[in-house]
Amino acid sequence: MGTFSGLPPLEGFLKVTSERQQMIATNMANVDTPGYRTRDVDFQSAMRQAMDEGEGPQLQPASLEVAGLPERPDGNNVNIDRESMMLSETQLQYQLGVQLVKSQFHTLYSAMKD
Repeated sequence: MGTFSGLPPLEGFLKVTSERQQMIATNMANVDTPGYRTRDVDFQSAMRQAMDEGEGPQLQPASLEVAGLPERPDGNNVNIDRESMMLSETQLQYQLGVQLVKSQFHTLYSAMKD
């Protein structure tokens, strides 16, 4: 995949959005876990790391605790509405990435046919 110049950044984008979806799902699964702190992927840092990789993304996205969220008395700060919105947004980003990859392959296929 690394030989077609448009694919490595898109591959990195898909990896980062997929990792973010998993992080959000983990947050949602821990909505009732006392003391659990909401985490998210440092999207910009992870994308920068993906763009710096020479042979495609071999990254471990940086996760971080989300600051400024209201905390319940049990110490948990997961807000299911926020997480649902973040999941929807991330799913749309992933779908966009898939469409861009399809477009890149279509362009490559068209170039090979001509």
